[in-house]
Amino acid sequence: MAHKVAIVGVAQTKYQENRPDCREAELVYEVVSKVLENMGLPHTWEGMGIDAAVTCSSDLWDGRTISSATVQDVVGAHGRTENKVADDAINAVYYAMAAILSGKHETVLVAAHTKESNATYKSVVENSFFDPILMRPLGLDFLSAAALQAKRYMDRYGITKEQCAKVAVRSLKNAGNNPFAQRAMDITVDDVLHSRTLVSPIRLLDAKPVSDGAVAMILTTEEKAGTLTDKPVWISGAENCYNSHYLGERELSDCEALRSAAQRAYRMAGITNPLKEIDVAEISAEYSYQELLWTEGLGFCAGGEGGRLIDSGSTDMDGELPVNPSGGTLAGNPSMIAGMARAAEAVLQLRGEANGRQIPEAKTALAHGFTGACGQHQCVLILEK
Repeated sequence: MAHKVAIVGVAQTKYQENRPDCREAELVYEVVSKVLENMGLPHTWEGMGIDAAVTCSSDLWDGRTISSATVQDVVGAHGRTENKVADDAINAVYYAMAAILSGKHETVLVAAHTKESNATYKSVVENSFFDPILMRPLGLDFLSAAALQAKRYMDRYGITKEQCAKVAVRSLKNAGNNPFAQRAMDITVDDVLHSRTLVSPIRLLDAKPVSDGAVAMILTTEEKAGTLTDKPVWISGAENCYNSHYLGERELSDCEALRSAAQRAYRMAGITNPLKEIDVAEISAEYSYQELLWTEGLGFCAGGEGGRLIDSGSTDMDGELPVNPSGGTLAGNPSMIAGMARAAEAVLQLRGEANGRQIPEAKTALAHGFTGACGQHQCVLILEK
Protein backbone atom coordinates (compact mmCIF):
# COMPACT_ATOMS: atom_id res chain seq x y z
CA MET A 1 0.00 0.00 0.00
CA ALA A 2 1.20 3.53 -0.77
CA HIS A 3 -0.15 4.68 2.60
CA LYS A 4 -0.24 2.60 5.76
CA VAL A 5 -3.14 1.94 8.13
CA ALA A 6 -2.52 0.61 11.62
CA ILE A 7 -4.65 -1.31 14.07
CA VAL A 8 -3.69 0.25 17.39
CA GLY A 9 -6.13 -1.36 19.81
CA VAL A 10 -8.39 -4.43 20.12
CA ALA A 11 -10.81 -5.81 22.68
CA GLN A 12 -13.12 -8.81 22.85
CA THR A 13 -15.74 -10.11 25.23
CA LYS A 14 -15.54 -13.65 26.45
CA TYR A 15 -17.84 -15.51 24.08
CA GLN A 16 -20.73 -17.26 25.80
CA GLU A 17 -23.76 -19.30 24.82
CA ASN A 18 -26.06 -16.73 26.36
CA ARG A 19 -25.54 -13.25 27.82
CA PRO A 20 -28.95 -12.62 29.45
CA ASP A 21 -27.30 -10.06 31.72
CA CYS A 22 -27.00 -7.44 28.99
CA ARG A 23 -28.58 -5.97 25.89
CA GLU A 24 -26.71 -5.35 22.65
CA ALA A 25 -25.64 -1.82 23.60
CA GLU A 26 -24.23 -3.03 26.91
CA LEU A 27 -22.32 -5.78 25.12
CA VAL A 28 -20.76 -3.20 22.80
CA TYR A 29 -20.01 -0.85 25.70
CA GLU A 30 -18.07 -3.69 27.32
CA VAL A 31 -15.57 -3.86 24.46
CA VAL A 32 -15.52 -0.15 23.61
CA SER A 33 -14.69 0.78 27.20
CA LYS A 34 -12.10 -2.00 27.31
CA VAL A 35 -10.27 -0.91 24.15
CA LEU A 36 -10.22 2.71 25.37
CA GLU A 37 -8.94 1.64 28.77
CA ASN A 38 -6.26 -0.58 27.22
CA MET A 39 -5.02 2.40 25.20
CA GLY A 40 -5.21 4.86 28.07
CA LEU A 41 -7.88 6.94 26.34
CA PRO A 42 -10.68 8.68 28.27
CA HIS A 43 -14.22 7.30 28.26
CA THR A 44 -15.50 10.60 26.89
CA TRP A 45 -15.45 11.34 23.19
CA GLU A 46 -14.23 14.90 23.30
CA GLY A 47 -10.54 15.28 22.66
CA MET A 48 -9.65 11.62 22.15
CA GLY A 49 -9.15 11.99 18.39
CA ILE A 50 -11.59 9.34 17.18
CA ASP A 51 -13.50 11.00 14.37
CA ALA A 52 -15.72 8.19 13.02
CA ALA A 53 -17.18 4.80 13.85
CA VAL A 54 -18.00 1.72 11.81
CA THR A 55 -20.40 -0.75 13.39
CA CYS A 56 -21.41 -4.25 12.38
CA SER A 57 -24.70 -5.90 13.28
CA SER A 58 -27.67 -7.63 11.72
CA ASP A 59 -31.33 -6.61 11.85
CA LEU A 60 -32.22 -10.30 11.69
CA TRP A 61 -30.13 -11.33 14.69
CA ASP A 62 -31.07 -8.25 16.71
CA GLY A 63 -34.75 -8.64 15.84
CA ARG A 64 -35.22 -5.00 14.84
CA THR A 65 -34.66 -2.66 11.94
CA ILE A 66 -31.65 -0.35 11.92
CA SER A 67 -29.81 -2.55 14.40
CA SER A 68 -26.98 -0.04 14.74
CA ALA A 69 -29.35 2.54 16.25
CA THR A 70 -29.07 0.95 19.70
CA VAL A 71 -25.29 1.28 19.80
CA GLN A 72 -24.68 4.65 18.17
CA ASP A 73 -24.31 6.49 21.47
CA VAL A 74 -21.95 3.80 22.76
CA VAL A 75 -19.57 4.29 19.81
CA GLY A 76 -19.70 8.07 20.04
CA ALA A 77 -21.75 8.61 16.90
CA HIS A 78 -23.62 11.72 18.09
CA GLY A 79 -22.22 14.52 15.95
CA ARG A 80 -19.81 12.10 14.27
CA THR A 81 -19.97 9.73 11.33
CA GLU A 82 -21.24 6.19 11.92
CA ASN A 83 -21.56 3.65 9.14
CA LYS A 84 -23.01 0.17 9.51
CA VAL A 85 -21.78 -3.00 7.82
CA ALA A 86 -24.14 -5.99 7.72
CA ASP A 87 -21.64 -8.63 6.56
CA ASP A 88 -19.09 -10.45 8.68
CA ALA A 89 -17.36 -7.80 10.76
CA ILE A 90 -13.97 -8.33 9.10
CA ASN A 91 -15.56 -6.21 6.37
CA ALA A 92 -16.12 -3.43 8.91
CA VAL A 93 -12.36 -3.43 9.48
CA TYR A 94 -11.89 -3.31 5.70
CA TYR A 95 -14.37 -0.40 5.50
CA ALA A 96 -12.56 1.53 8.24
CA MET A 97 -9.24 0.99 6.47
CA ALA A 98 -10.73 2.33 3.23
CA ALA A 99 -12.16 5.38 5.02
CA ILE A 100 -8.71 6.21 6.39
CA LEU A 101 -6.94 5.62 3.06
CA SER A 102 -9.46 7.92 1.37
CA GLY A 103 -8.33 10.77 3.59
CA LYS A 104 -11.86 11.26 4.92
CA HIS A 105 -11.00 10.12 8.46
CA GLU A 106 -7.84 9.70 10.54
CA THR A 107 -8.90 7.49 13.44
CA VAL A 108 -11.85 5.10 13.32
CA LEU A 109 -13.48 2.97 15.99
CA VAL A 110 -14.88 -0.36 14.76
CA ALA A 111 -17.37 -2.26 16.93
CA ALA A 112 -19.35 -5.41 16.14
CA HIS A 113 -21.89 -7.42 18.09
CA THR A 114 -24.27 -10.35 17.78
CA LYS A 115 -26.45 -12.17 20.30
CA GLU A 116 -27.39 -15.44 18.64
CA SER A 117 -29.21 -16.37 21.85
CA ASN A 118 -31.91 -13.88 20.80
CA ALA A 119 -33.22 -16.47 18.33
CA THR A 120 -35.33 -19.29 19.73
CA TYR A 121 -34.81 -21.08 16.43
CA LYS A 122 -31.47 -20.21 14.83
CA SER A 123 -32.46 -21.89 11.56
CA VAL A 124 -35.39 -19.47 11.09
CA VAL A 125 -33.03 -16.49 11.21
CA GLU A 126 -30.56 -18.13 8.82
CA ASN A 127 -33.35 -19.08 6.42
CA SER A 128 -34.09 -15.36 6.04
CA PHE A 129 -30.70 -14.84 4.38
CA PHE A 130 -31.77 -16.91 1.35
CA ASP A 131 -33.65 -15.78 -1.76
CA PRO A 132 -37.31 -15.39 -0.71
CA ILE A 133 -38.82 -16.78 -3.93
CA LEU A 134 -36.69 -19.75 -4.98
CA MET A 135 -34.63 -20.84 -1.97
CA ARG A 136 -36.31 -19.78 1.28
CA PRO A 137 -39.35 -22.06 0.75
CA LEU A 138 -36.98 -25.04 0.67
CA GLY A 139 -36.27 -24.51 4.38
CA LEU A 140 -32.55 -24.03 3.86
CA ASP A 141 -30.37 -22.68 6.66
CA PHE A 142 -26.59 -22.36 6.89
CA LEU A 143 -26.26 -25.84 8.40
CA SER A 144 -28.22 -27.67 5.69
CA ALA A 145 -26.40 -25.70 2.98
CA ALA A 146 -23.06 -26.51 4.61
CA ALA A 147 -23.98 -30.19 4.64
CA LEU A 148 -24.54 -30.03 0.87
CA GLN A 149 -21.14 -28.41 0.45
CA ALA A 150 -19.39 -30.85 2.79
CA LYS A 151 -20.85 -33.84 0.97
CA ARG A 152 -19.85 -32.51 -2.46
CA TYR A 153 -16.33 -31.62 -1.24
CA MET A 154 -15.76 -34.97 0.44
CA ASP A 155 -17.09 -36.99 -2.50
CA ARG A 156 -15.14 -35.04 -5.13
CA TYR A 157 -11.75 -35.17 -3.44
CA GLY A 158 -11.97 -38.17 -1.13
CA ILE A 159 -11.80 -36.02 2.00
CA THR A 160 -12.56 -38.29 4.96
CA LYS A 161 -14.73 -37.67 7.99
CA GLU A 162 -11.65 -38.40 10.12
CA GLN A 163 -9.73 -35.56 8.46
CA CYS A 164 -12.62 -33.17 9.16
CA ALA A 165 -12.78 -34.39 12.76
CA LYS A 166 -9.09 -33.58 13.22
CA VAL A 167 -9.95 -29.90 12.70
CA ALA A 168 -12.36 -29.99 15.64
CA VAL A 169 -9.91 -31.91 17.84
CA ARG A 170 -7.08 -29.44 17.23
CA SER A 171 -9.27 -26.33 17.43
CA LEU A 172 -10.98 -27.21 20.71
CA LYS A 173 -7.64 -28.22 22.24
CA ASN A 174 -6.09 -24.89 21.22
CA ALA A 175 -9.07 -23.08 22.77
CA GLY A 176 -7.91 -24.27 26.18
CA ASN A 177 -5.28 -21.52 26.07
CA ASN A 178 -7.70 -18.77 25.01
CA PRO A 179 -9.51 -16.91 27.82
CA PHE A 180 -12.05 -15.54 25.31
CA ALA A 181 -13.06 -18.97 23.98
CA GLN A 182 -16.56 -20.20 24.72
CA ARG A 183 -15.69 -23.89 24.78
CA ALA A 184 -12.46 -25.86 25.09
CA MET A 185 -12.32 -29.64 25.02
CA ASP A 186 -9.74 -32.39 25.09
CA ILE A 187 -11.42 -34.74 22.64
CA THR A 188 -10.49 -37.43 20.14
CA VAL A 189 -11.43 -38.08 16.53
CA ASP A 190 -13.72 -40.86 17.78
CA ASP A 191 -15.48 -38.39 20.08
CA VAL A 192 -16.28 -36.21 17.08
CA LEU A 193 -17.40 -39.12 14.93
CA HIS A 194 -19.69 -40.44 17.66
CA SER A 195 -21.26 -37.07 18.50
CA ARG A 196 -24.85 -36.50 17.43
CA THR A 197 -25.49 -36.07 13.71
CA LEU A 198 -26.91 -32.62 12.89
CA VAL A 199 -27.23 -32.91 9.12
CA SER A 200 -25.10 -35.63 7.55
CA PRO A 201 -22.11 -35.53 7.28
CA ILE A 202 -21.88 -32.75 9.90
CA ARG A 203 -21.96 -33.78 13.55
CA LEU A 204 -22.38 -31.78 16.75
CA LEU A 205 -18.64 -31.40 17.41
CA ASP A 206 -18.03 -30.47 13.77
CA ALA A 207 -20.12 -27.30 14.21
CA LYS A 208 -19.76 -24.03 16.06
CA PRO A 209 -22.04 -23.47 19.05
CA VAL A 210 -24.67 -20.74 19.53
CA SER A 211 -22.75 -17.71 20.82
CA ASP A 212 -23.03 -14.13 22.07
CA GLY A 213 -20.21 -11.60 21.95
CA ALA A 214 -18.67 -8.37 20.71
CA VAL A 215 -15.36 -7.06 19.36
CA ALA A 216 -13.89 -3.55 19.09
CA MET A 217 -10.85 -2.11 17.30
CA ILE A 218 -9.27 1.26 16.68
CA LEU A 219 -7.58 1.98 13.34
CA THR A 220 -5.57 5.05 12.45
CA THR A 221 -3.09 6.60 10.04
CA GLU A 222 0.63 5.96 9.95
CA GLU A 223 1.22 9.49 11.22
CA LYS A 224 -0.97 9.05 14.31
CA ALA A 225 -0.20 5.42 15.14
CA GLY A 226 2.92 6.19 17.14
CA THR A 227 1.03 8.61 19.39
CA LEU A 228 -1.50 5.92 20.34
CA THR A 229 0.60 2.79 20.81
CA ASP A 230 4.14 1.47 20.67
CA LYS A 231 2.86 -1.79 19.11
CA PRO A 232 1.01 -0.87 15.90
CA VAL A 233 -0.07 -3.70 13.62
CA TRP A 234 -0.13 -2.74 9.94
CA ILE A 235 -2.65 -3.83 7.32
CA SER A 236 -0.42 -4.73 4.38
CA GLY A 237 -3.04 -6.49 2.25
CA ALA A 238 -6.83 -6.59 2.14
CA GLU A 239 -9.43 -7.79 -0.32
CA ASN A 240 -12.90 -9.30 -0.53
CA CYS A 241 -14.96 -11.01 -3.20
CA TYR A 242 -18.51 -12.30 -3.81
CA ASN A 243 -19.69 -15.51 -5.40
CA SER A 244 -23.18 -16.25 -6.75
CA HIS A 245 -26.07 -16.05 -4.30
CA TYR A 246 -27.60 -19.25 -5.70
CA LEU A 247 -26.00 -22.47 -4.52
CA GLY A 248 -26.88 -24.26 -7.75
CA GLU A 249 -24.80 -21.80 -9.76
CA ARG A 250 -21.64 -22.57 -7.79
CA GLU A 251 -19.24 -25.50 -7.67
CA LEU A 252 -19.51 -25.98 -3.90
CA SER A 253 -16.34 -28.02 -3.64
CA ASP A 254 -14.37 -25.01 -4.86
CA CYS A 255 -14.04 -21.54 -3.34
CA GLU A 256 -13.44 -19.12 -6.20
CA ALA A 257 -14.34 -16.02 -4.18
CA LEU A 258 -11.82 -16.87 -1.47
CA ARG A 259 -9.11 -17.72 -3.97
CA SER A 260 -9.63 -14.40 -5.75
CA ALA A 261 -9.67 -12.36 -2.54
CA ALA A 262 -6.59 -14.12 -1.18
CA GLN A 263 -4.55 -13.74 -4.35
CA ARG A 264 -5.24 -10.01 -4.54
CA ALA A 265 -4.49 -9.52 -0.83
CA TYR A 266 -1.22 -11.41 -1.28
CA ARG A 267 -0.27 -9.25 -4.24
CA MET A 268 -0.93 -6.13 -2.21
CA ALA A 269 1.23 -7.45 0.63
CA GLY A 270 3.99 -8.78 -1.63
CA ILE A 271 3.43 -12.40 -0.64
CA THR A 272 4.22 -15.07 -3.23
CA ASN A 273 4.29 -18.23 -1.10
CA PRO A 274 1.69 -17.97 1.69
CA LEU A 275 2.56 -21.29 3.31
CA LYS A 276 6.14 -20.11 3.82
CA GLU A 277 5.67 -16.37 4.33
CA ILE A 278 2.71 -16.30 6.75
CA ASP A 279 3.55 -17.12 10.37
CA VAL A 280 0.04 -17.66 11.73
CA ALA A 281 -3.43 -17.85 10.20
CA GLU A 282 -6.78 -17.23 11.86
CA ILE A 283 -9.46 -18.73 9.61
CA SER A 284 -13.23 -18.54 10.08
CA ALA A 285 -14.72 -22.02 9.87
CA GLU A 286 -18.21 -22.61 11.25
CA TYR A 287 -17.92 -26.30 10.38
CA SER A 288 -14.81 -28.46 10.46
CA TYR A 289 -14.76 -29.30 6.75
CA GLN A 290 -14.67 -25.57 5.93
CA GLU A 291 -11.18 -25.13 7.35
CA LEU A 292 -9.87 -27.80 4.97
CA LEU A 293 -11.62 -26.19 2.01
CA TRP A 294 -10.60 -22.66 2.97
CA THR A 295 -6.90 -23.65 3.32
CA GLU A 296 -7.08 -24.66 -0.34
CA GLY A 297 -8.68 -21.35 -1.33
CA LEU A 298 -6.03 -19.47 0.64
CA GLY A 299 -3.30 -21.24 -1.33
CA PHE A 300 -1.79 -23.14 1.61
CA CYS A 301 -2.19 -26.29 -0.49
CA ALA A 302 -3.59 -27.35 -3.86
CA GLY A 303 -7.26 -28.05 -4.52
CA GLY A 304 -8.39 -31.25 -2.84
CA GLU A 305 -5.31 -31.34 -0.60
CA GLY A 306 -6.82 -29.82 2.54
CA GLY A 307 -7.16 -33.23 4.18
CA ARG A 308 -3.53 -34.08 3.54
CA LEU A 309 -2.47 -30.71 4.90
CA ILE A 310 -4.05 -31.38 8.30
CA ASP A 311 -2.76 -34.96 8.27
CA SER A 312 0.77 -33.57 7.85
CA GLY A 313 0.57 -31.58 11.09
CA SER A 314 1.50 -28.37 9.23
CA THR A 315 -1.42 -26.47 10.77
CA ASP A 316 -0.73 -27.55 14.38
CA MET A 317 0.55 -25.07 16.96
CA ASP A 318 4.13 -26.23 16.27
CA GLY A 319 3.59 -26.76 12.55
CA GLU A 320 4.82 -24.90 9.49
CA LEU A 321 1.77 -22.61 9.48
CA PRO A 322 -0.28 -22.73 12.70
CA VAL A 323 -4.00 -22.30 11.99
CA ASN A 324 -6.38 -21.00 14.65
CA PRO A 325 -4.19 -21.13 17.77
CA SER A 326 -7.14 -19.33 19.39
CA GLY A 327 -9.45 -22.27 18.70
CA GLY A 328 -11.20 -20.35 15.95
CA THR A 329 -14.93 -20.16 15.36
CA LEU A 330 -15.47 -23.78 16.39
CA ALA A 331 -14.55 -22.71 19.92
CA GLY A 332 -17.43 -20.21 19.86
CA ASN A 333 -17.94 -16.93 18.00
CA PRO A 334 -21.27 -15.46 16.92
CA SER A 335 -22.29 -15.05 13.33
CA MET A 336 -21.19 -11.62 12.02
CA ILE A 337 -18.36 -11.49 14.59
CA ALA A 338 -16.11 -14.41 13.62
CA GLY A 339 -13.92 -12.70 11.02
CA MET A 340 -13.24 -9.66 13.17
CA ALA A 341 -12.47 -11.97 16.09
CA ARG A 342 -9.93 -13.68 13.83
CA ALA A 343 -8.39 -10.28 13.06
CA ALA A 344 -8.29 -9.42 16.78
CA GLU A 345 -6.51 -12.69 17.51
CA ALA A 346 -4.04 -12.03 14.68
CA VAL A 347 -3.29 -8.60 16.18
CA LEU A 348 -2.63 -10.16 19.60
CA GLN A 349 -0.25 -12.65 17.97
CA LEU A 350 1.75 -9.92 16.24
CA ARG A 351 1.87 -7.81 19.41
CA GLY A 352 3.16 -10.81 21.37
CA GLU A 353 0.10 -10.65 23.65
CA ALA A 354 -1.50 -14.03 22.89
CA ASN A 355 -0.05 -15.55 26.06
CA GLY A 356 -0.56 -19.34 26.19
CA ARG A 357 -1.53 -19.49 22.52
CA GLN A 358 1.36 -17.31 21.30
CA ILE A 359 3.23 -18.38 18.16
CA PRO A 360 6.90 -17.48 18.68
CA GLU A 361 8.31 -14.66 16.56
CA ALA A 362 5.11 -14.15 14.55
CA LYS A 363 5.64 -11.23 12.17
CA THR A 364 3.02 -11.80 9.47
CA ALA A 365 -0.53 -13.01 10.07
CA LEU A 366 -3.60 -13.76 7.99
CA ALA A 367 -7.16 -13.12 9.17
CA HIS A 368 -10.16 -14.43 7.26
CA GLY A 369 -13.92 -14.07 7.45
CA PHE A 370 -16.90 -14.97 5.33
CA THR A 371 -20.58 -14.15 5.02
CA GLY A 372 -23.45 -16.20 3.66
CA ALA A 373 -24.21 -19.82 2.92
CA CYS A 374 -21.25 -21.95 1.89
CA GLY A 375 -18.85 -19.01 1.99
CA GLN A 376 -20.62 -16.82 -0.57
CA HIS A 377 -18.64 -13.69 0.37
CA GLN A 378 -15.01 -13.90 1.46
CA CYS A 379 -12.58 -11.38 2.96
CA VAL A 380 -8.85 -11.69 3.67
CA LEU A 381 -6.57 -9.37 5.65
CA ILE A 382 -2.78 -9.61 5.80
CA LEU A 383 -1.33 -8.05 8.95
CA GLU A 384 2.30 -7.29 9.80
CA LYS A 385 4.08 -5.99 12.88
